[in-house]
Amino acid sequence: MSEAAASAAGTTRVPKVMIVVGEPSGDLLGGQIMAALDELTHGQVKIFGVGGDTMAEQGMESLFSIKDTSLMGFVEVLPKIPLLLRRISEVVDYAILTQPDAVVLIDAPDFTHRVAKQLKKRAPNITSIKYVAPQVWALRPKRAETLASIMDHLLVLLPFEPPFFEKYGLSTRFVGHPVVERVESGDGAGFRQRHNIPIDVPVLAVLPGSRGSEVKHMLPVFEEAALLLKEQIKNLHTVIVTMDHVAQAVAAQTTRWPTPITVVDQREKLDGFAASNAAFAASGTVSTELALARVPMVIGYKMGKFTYTIFSRLIDVPFMTLINLIKKQAIIPEYAQDDCTAEELAQEMARLLNDPEAATRQVAGCQSALEDMGLGATPPSVRASQAILDIIGTAAE
Repeated sequence: MSEAAASAAGTTRVPKVMIVVGEPSGDLLGGQIMAALDELTHGQVKIFGVGGDTMAEQGMESLFSIKDTSLMGFVEVLPKIPLLLRRISEVVDYAILTQPDAVVLIDAPDFTHRVAKQLKKRAPNITSIKYVAPQVWALRPKRAETLASIMDHLLVLLPFEPPFFEKYGLSTRFVGHPVVERVESGDGAGFRQRHNIPIDVPVLAVLPGSRGSEVKHMLPVFEEAALLLKEQIKNLHTVIVTMDHVAQAVAAQTTRWPTPITVVDQREKLDGFAASNAAFAASGTVSTELALARVPMVIGYKMGKFTYTIFSRLIDVPFMTLINLIKKQAIIPEYAQDDCTAEELAQEMARLLNDPEAATRQVAGCQSALEDMGLGATPPSVRASQAILDIIGTAAE
């Protein structure tokens, strides 16, 4: 509904929300926000800005393609700096021209934070809202001061984040983690049937990471741990879930895997999880996905010695797994660098596979953390959208 139509009908004025994303992950969140805003306002909202395919499906006519801003690495970014600077100015110019009630900046801090900085300088009257906080509480916490200087409001995914950012004077609201909004069940029985894995055979999922460096460092230790487990767990079968860009590396490193092995891509991930009794995983988002699938797990992480020496001096959190951070205890066993040995991993995994009560306790602890993240409550996208409407002073009926 247009503003004129809303006025003629005697209804509340139509709120104008500019949403700006800079990469595909933000586009997914932006699409969810658009759908929720439309529902909360009964269609009486005007949304514009920068988005990708998901937001286009919700009616977004993007100012430009997010391919221009979805860049990673110094070599890729350097030649595109003039284009990036031009895109940042275009977003700010359009915000000044259209005067939205709020500009919602999602993810992509290298892009969206520069937009916010220019907005604060050129149009301080326009409210800026950042959706998804950078994890500065884990690395370089002083960056929160910079964030507070360029943003008006922050919507965060984790329950412990508001107190951290509020001490820097930044208005912050916890809305829940979007991962809990994408709960889907896999077909474990169908997976076993497709891959000729008997129903009574224990299945160990192995998730070696999404980066080549992670696969290089983690797959050998997972393989050695599987060799140790083979002696303890009869008929153990391994399922490795990989991604296209590391599939070749995984194939090259698993030619002599000690147990029967099935390698699948992301299309069978949920079915593979449902078929698994437990999992080895490299630290990352996959730990939360496994928790949602109720798969008990052991987490490991290794990197190059020099990189780890630098990284370990910068990091300032007691755990690397999100579930453990939220519950402030080691719900999920995790091992990093020198502590991440095949012996330690195998010992913990044997306990999970041999002791149903230990596996059940871990799953229960994970479910409690997921509930803290918003599982079972109002969907995070709806909570975030309601927060946006609250901030701009629009009452959603």
